Amino acid sequence: MARGDAEMDDQQSFSAWEQVDLLSLVGGPAQTKPEPADEPVSAIESVPEPPARSEQAPEPAPEPVAAVGAPQRLLILDTETTGLSPEQHQCIEVGAVLFSVPDRSVLSQVSFLMPCQSNAAEAVNGIAPALTQRTQPWQAGLACFEAMVEAADLLLAHNAAFDKQWFGLGSLPALNKPWLCSMEDIRWPQDRQLRSTPSVRDLALAYGVPVWAAHRALTDCIYLAQVFERCVDLEDLLVQAMEPRRLYRARLSYEERHKAREAGFRWNQPVTGAWSRRLSEREVALLPFPVAPVDDPGERQSA
Repeated sequence: MARGDAEMDDQQSFSAWEQVDLLSLVGGPAQTKPEPADEPVSAIESVPEPPARSEQAPEPAPEPVAAVGAPQRLLILDTETTGLSPEQHQCIEVGAVLFSVPDRSVLSQVSFLMPCQSNAAEAVNGIAPALTQRTQPWQAGLACFEAMVEAADLLLAHNAAFDKQWFGLGSLPALNKPWLCSMEDIRWPQDRQLRSTPSVRDLALAYGVPVWAAHRALTDCIYLAQVFERCVDLEDLLVQAMEPRRLYRARLSYEERHKAREAGFRWNQPVTGAWSRRLSEREVALLPFPVAPVDDPGERQSA
């Protein structure tokens, strides 16, 4: 008799079917699963029912507390324009990222184009006038941007002096929140080996952020947000950047001009024929050379 037929006869001799333990399939003798004892119906009925699921929505987690004096939410913004002069040109794109400082994370973001008839800066930003005239909900984007402004503690831009001059003109609302410049106001750590006034690209590469595009508003905002995500000491950088500043002129001879350059002073800008920079009183005290304050009615007195 074949082995398979013998096994079949043995199985038929069992009065009841018995399941083989799965452990027997991976080694070791098969073990017979014990038969459960008969239980009275009352024992089964006495098993408690699971508690009813609460329909009440969970309470939102409390927001983490930022360092004393540091803003909780930054609105990182950037603009693209048809030129450099607000009197002759117009803003055609706004990008913005609402960033949570204690969470090191993006909360929301928006970008929109505004219609224009011509763009003298098309070679720089790549925005064709015909593109701006395509049907798209830019008014809704602008409304979202205004809501993000209201939610922010501080407005931040790279070269903020350029970006903020476009608001309050045309379709863009005037912005009354305090501003901060990530190029002029933030003193980036020396171990990043950055210039005193780094570009957005410089910052991104110094913090390991891949640079994959340039000269579109939201792109530059994303780069800055990703730099801030990597800043362990972001609160301290922001608090120091918010210190009141005024414009100073370096008092140095021509032979010593390299000292001003190394300290981040600029020649001929904004003071003609001088090395100048906006500094806090704390920063002035740390300079290795003398400076003199310069009258500047348009300067920002504080962040």
